[in-house]
Amino acid sequence: MRLEGKIALVTGAAAGIGEATAELFAKEGAYVVIADRNYELAKAVAESIGDKAFAVQVDVTSAQQVKEMVQATVAKFGGLDILVNNAGMGTRGSVVTIEEDEWDLLIDVNLKSVYLCSKFAIPEMVKRGKGSVVNLASTVSVAGIPDRAAYCAAKGGVAALTRAMAMDHAETNVRVNSVAPGVTWSKYYDQMLKEVPDPEAFVAALKARAPVNRYASPDEIATAILYLASDESSFVTGSMVTVDGGYTAR
Repeated sequence: MRLEGKIALVTGAAAGIGEATAELFAKEGAYVVIADRNYELAKAVAESIGDKAFAVQVDVTSAQQVKEMVQATVAKFGGLDILVNNAGMGTRGSVVTIEEDEWDLLIDVNLKSVYLCSKFAIPEMVKRGKGSVVNLASTVSVAGIPDRAAYCAAKGGVAALTRAMAMDHAETNVRVNSVAPGVTWSKYYDQMLKEVPDPEAFVAALKARAPVNRYASPDEIATAILYLASDESSFVTGSMVTVDGGYTAR
């Protein structure tokens, strides 16, 4: 098992990529903290995994709650080896149309949370002699899309912050990398299907973004996260692994 005995904290783990990652980590031998603002969903995921997981309710934009989340992890399992900064959200709008409060919330959830979670998690990794932080960036870190200005800004920030963190913590043997998923099916798209006038055309357009003409499953992104979290990537830091079906190769 690639994560035997490791202790991992995954934010936004109640659904989608976070849930798939937590489940895969547990299968690979890790103890996993399922952190999410929706405690009931997080608890259900933890219960499905079993004794090697427990749920924590957290607002990742709150320094105090993030600090308590890390403290709860250490109290429960005795330390921390892996942090996956997966919590995120999306909002439509250009810089002209998006409201300031919407902008601030998205930046806080998608970018500030990476800073906060890492701020409290990395010192715990240093105590154990090494660690791995995996941040969820996006293909929009390097390729713009229309009507998503705040999201593009936040994910671009995540990619840049990842590189800076990698340099800052290399001497302590804490590696920091990011994963950039392409279109990955989630409950977000399930909801959008109920709102769009032509669901079939909507799905076809999503698939067409990638040369392979399909979207990813959360499990496919989780395997990339697992690689970066494990010792198999021991010489990898400051990198972004792109999993997008060829979207950014065009």
